[in-house]
Amino acid sequence: MKSPLITRAGRDALKAELDYLWKVERPKVTQAVSEAAALGDRSENAEYKEGKRQLRWIDRRVRFLVKRLEEVKVVDYAPEQEGRVYFGAWVEIENDAGEIKRCRIVGSDEIDTDLQHITIDSPMARALIGKQVDDEALVHTPSGPKVWYINRIEYTPFSDAKS
Repeated sequence: MKSPLITRAGRDALKAELDYLWKVERPKVTQAVSEAAALGDRSENAEYKEGKRQLRWIDRRVRFLVKRLEEVKVVDYAPEQEGRVYFGAWVEIENDAGEIKRCRIVGSDEIDTDLQHITIDSPMARALIGKQVDDEALVHTPSGPKVWYINRIEYTPFSDAKS
């Protein structure tokens, strides 16, 4: 089950997507469908069929976003979190082989592998929560347990300079 937690930036992104779909994209597609319908025979009209398909997708996504925005709980940074891994933290970890990874613990709506965002529900995040620098985290993976050591914890994106 997905946790309803989300960062403020994540919630703002969902809200921005909802606003864009509802106020910009849907009216544009609705206009295109109306224009395609005015051309006559809808059964052979590819623009009409594609427009209707796009409208259905937009309506499904809008319904999902409205419902999800009602469910999510924004978790903001609190100074008490400093020094430990909690929701929203950027964490640098290292294994015995010297492999270094950086990740940020976020809600399921914010997962982005390009940005190294992992969900709070992942085995890695569950192993890291509550730990501090120099602690080891035992991560249970399908290929067996893996040990990672915590090098850094920050609540802003890592800068290139090490602290």
